[in-house]
Amino acid sequence: MSEQQDGPSLKPPPPIRIGRGQDSSELRHEVEMPLVDHLEELRQRVLRSLVAVVVGALLCLVMVKPLVRLLEAPAEGIHFLQLAPGEFLFVSFKVAGYAGLTLALPYVLFQILAFVLPGLTLGERRLIAPAVAGSAVLFMAGLAFAWWALVPAALRFLVSYGADVVEPLWSIERYLDFVLLLMLATGLAFQLPVLQLLLGVLGLVNWQTMLSSWRWVVLAASLAGAVLTPSTDPITMLLLAGAITALFLIGVALVAFAEQLKPKTL
Repeated sequence: MSEQQDGPSLKPPPPIRIGRGQDSSELRHEVEMPLVDHLEELRQRVLRSLVAVVVGALLCLVMVKPLVRLLEAPAEGIHFLQLAPGEFLFVSFKVAGYAGLTLALPYVLFQILAFVLPGLTLGERRLIAPAVAGSAVLFMAGLAFAWWALVPAALRFLVSYGADVVEPLWSIERYLDFVLLLMLATGLAFQLPVLQLLLGVLGLVNWQTMLSSWRWVVLAASLAGAVLTPSTDPITMLLLAGAITALFLIGVALVAFAEQLKPKTL
């Protein structure tokens, strides 16, 4: 009687089923995980990733002076100034943070894979796992490309322009902001093939459609080169725009290759 008077009680959300099957045509063994446990696992993995980033930043903070000297290397002949009390201290924390994030990136990607992969089929794992691993490789490749190509080209242009009028004395904070922002933006831009591969795996777009829109991609790459490069010099913008266009073509090839494998694995 009391249950009829109080009305229907709220029921807990249904458990989340995590697939363990090897193929969509095979028998799937499912493990039921309540929503609360699923969120708790996500929270634990996020906390572990944050701890890894903090530990990496602390380790880099210990050796921050060699890192700063390494970042100063492309600016040959330039004298850096500390324009305010404690400027280099805050710069040290910033450099350590960026370096710690880069150092902890493989572990963070491992946590992402450990959370996502149990819910995927074997065919999906064969595509998603290499894509996430390739994301880390492309990010590091973007940092290397910015370090060896973009930063020196931008600095040469900026130093030579007006060298007969002004003497270059740069703020260490603004210089490192310039270098770190350029490297981070390039690393993110190098994620384009991974994004294309995921869109192709999900069936949202095929490689023919991607290739037919190459004109828009060239235009978007030019705009991205103008927006992402803090120096706004034409050489750096052209280098980054060319790299993005080349990465787009690589992504088209990866999507075409994945479409050829899809009937065999899924």
